[in-house]
Amino acid sequence: MTRSRPGPDAPDSRFGPGRHALRGATLSFHADPFLSDPHASYTHLPDALVVIEDGRIAEAGPYDRLRASVEGSMPVAHYPDALILPGFVDTHIHYPQTQMIGAFGEQLLEWLNKYTFVTEQQFADPAHAGMVSELFLRELLRAGTTTAAVYCTVHPGSVDAFFQASQRFDTRMIAGKVLMDRNAPEALRDTVQSGYEDSRNLIRKWHGKGRQLYCITPRFAATSSQAQLESAARLWREHPGTYMQTHLSENLGEVGWIAELFPDCCDYFEVYRRVGLAGPRAIFAHAVHVSEDELCACHRAGAALSHCPTSNLFLGSGLFRVFDAKRADRPVRVGLGTDIGGGTAFSQLQTLNEAYKVAALNQTRLTAAHAFYLATRGGAHALYLDDRLGAIEPGYEADLVVLDLKSTPLMDFRMRYCADLMERLFVLMTLGDDRAVRATYVAGRPVYDRSRQPAPFRYADGSAAPAPAC
Repeated sequence: MTRSRPGPDAPDSRFGPGRHALRGATLSFHADPFLSDPHASYTHLPDALVVIEDGRIAEAGPYDRLRASVEGSMPVAHYPDALILPGFVDTHIHYPQTQMIGAFGEQLLEWLNKYTFVTEQQFADPAHAGMVSELFLRELLRAGTTTAAVYCTVHPGSVDAFFQASQRFDTRMIAGKVLMDRNAPEALRDTVQSGYEDSRNLIRKWHGKGRQLYCITPRFAATSSQAQLESAARLWREHPGTYMQTHLSENLGEVGWIAELFPDCCDYFEVYRRVGLAGPRAIFAHAVHVSEDELCACHRAGAALSHCPTSNLFLGSGLFRVFDAKRADRPVRVGLGTDIGGGTAFSQLQTLNEAYKVAALNQTRLTAAHAFYLATRGGAHALYLDDRLGAIEPGYEADLVVLDLKSTPLMDFRMRYCADLMERLFVLMTLGDDRAVRATYVAGRPVYDRSRQPAPFRYADGSAAPAPAC
């Protein structure tokens, strides 16, 4: 059975919480290609069936083996000339910076003062935060990203607006209020006490509510006093299962500034480790200029690094050494981050394109297996969610992306000359962008379907999601 298209405002109940299936080629990683044979790290099925029930994958395997159990018993969405993967995972992104993506001409510290801090003051207005949250989530879903670690602003209302929007789509998101009590405009500063209390209240309100997860978020060491960093660590200890996210060694000027602010610490990572902000479910963005000692400390802590190539190139920050970070004798968890708005694309395909170039400039070669692992199971592993996300396996949450192998005339033409799967994947990550995303499934529901015009987005209840009024 192939799907028919409902009217633009009609709920698509056939592909909701009940039992249904997707048919098409699938790709899923079961091992880390940085630590094992890349060619043996994944499972590719040219014609597969993915059976979904109550938002989870119930069965997945070759179509010929499973077809008898589904024919006539459930709706099947068939995707020929496509590839079904786990939904992309973005380990570092700022939703309030959506409106300043592509801001011209500055490196990190100047860019923060000229653009970022000015923009983020607008999020004191809950209506503005709500509008941007809705637009931001649509752009993620349009790009095939189903889970992200997200920075809000210092305003608690910016967190409420984001989680409310995420809840409507039922996306698994990790987010938190920025903590910032110094070296920022007065309108964006909190205090040690208010930051602690606001964050604690937001944790109680949102962490574990549906698929939402809370992340304690000191922006970076330069904008939080020693007392606030210690308060953030206390908050993290008091709420097991929450996350912590911040920035690390993005820019040489920043690294020098941190050394001046914290002269008693031997390196940047030590600033966080000493106060208790390094451990499992800690996410450090960028890490472009980290030392071998810092990588070893990160490995011992079980913390994760987020590789943000489009941002690092756009701001001239430097080249992240992904193969150094993943070295087999002390591998660090690494995910991929778009870092909107220093980053220049929501698309993980475009981000992989730049990650390949960064690796090449480091005299290494990022294969398509390495790349798509980072964007899927690798990202889930970095976030300690790889027991439920990032793979097409029974029991996993049915967050999936369907990539169109003929999304543009050029890609269609180029695919005819691909010799194997790895070449097709490499073409996807060098020529692909959001146009290659045919559909995005969240908890088994097609919340985005490119062909479903004029309303390609659906909320989790199946109703049409109207475009936000900008």
